[in-house]
Amino acid sequence: MKLVIIIGPHAVGKMTVGQELAKETGLKLFHNHMTIDPISELFSSSPQEFDRLKELFRHEIFDAFSKTDEYGMIFTFMWRFDCPEDEDYIENIEKLFLERGAEVYFVELSADFDLRIERNKTENRLLNKSTKRNIVQSEKFFRETENKYRLNSIDGEIKKENYLRINNSNLSPQKVATMIKEKFEL
Repeated sequence: MKLVIIIGPHAVGKMTVGQELAKETGLKLFHNHMTIDPISELFSSSPQEFDRLKELFRHEIFDAFSKTDEYGMIFTFMWRFDCPEDEDYIENIEKLFLERGAEVYFVELSADFDLRIERNKTENRLLNKSTKRNIVQSEKFFRETENKYRLNSIDGEIKKENYLRINNSNLSPQKVATMIKEKFEL
């Protein structure tokens, strides 16, 4: 089994690249909003319950999927590099899959800020992420999070054997997916 974790800031293209990589490889895409969007409206005034349920759902999905005979999964995640709990979270997912004999790969995407602001409004993003459809609210959250957290690693910070960093400012999602597929022989 393979687990490809695609990380990067808002609207960098994690899901879109994941969609293309799934088409090219047969890996199943599990993008982060698949657990965020169904519960966000129900628990908008209960952030602790929202976080608890989101993590519970993800854990159960990872646990069940890692026991299957599937070829593998692509998971997208916005890693806040200045929050130790995010590193612990990624380490726990990696450990779960490794313990079950999977190979784990990390892809970090980066792109120019202004480009990502525009990507935040793309049809594909809005179609697949209901919480992004309020553009004003989405962009406000985008800017606040950018100002509060470091969402890309510092060169050399990620010391994983199977790691690839791509600036996809000027690359199509298909090209990025092909680069990932070829690098990791998926």
